[in-house]
Amino acid sequence: MKNEMKLEFSAVSENEAFARVSVGAFAAQLDPDMNELTELKTVVSEAVTNSIIHGYDENPSGTIAILVKIDTDTIEVTIKDEGIGIDNIDKAKEPLFTSKPELERSGMGFTIMENFMDEVEIISEPDSGTTVYLRKRLARSQTLCN
Repeated sequence: MKNEMKLEFSAVSENEAFARVSVGAFAAQLDPDMNELTELKTVVSEAVTNSIIHGYDENPSGTIAILVKIDTDTIEVTIKDEGIGIDNIDKAKEPLFTSKPELERSGMGFTIMENFMDEVEIISEPDSGTTVYLRKRLARSQTLCN
């Protein structure tokens, strides 16, 4: 089975929940278990929140695009913004690092993504935006396919 969806929305914090529910609902056709679904929704929340807070500095005129692809037992999620980008991706991926300590950010977003997904790729350049690519093979789908 191959299927995909595209979603685009304004970079406002109210849309974070919309993004997580939309991706979760789309992923439901793979019959993920509750942990997989929770982890997927969490990584979407983290990536979207990063785009809103760090990419666009909470400027609602920014746009976030999500592309979700499913194929048999695998889900791929790409979250893209055209915000300020990331100067140093390796530094940004360090646990507890945040560029917004005044907002009491935990600095665990990328760490959470890496722990919950099989593959995480971050592509970013200053002033060119950021793309976060997430991929996960779902356990229950694997058993259904065999």
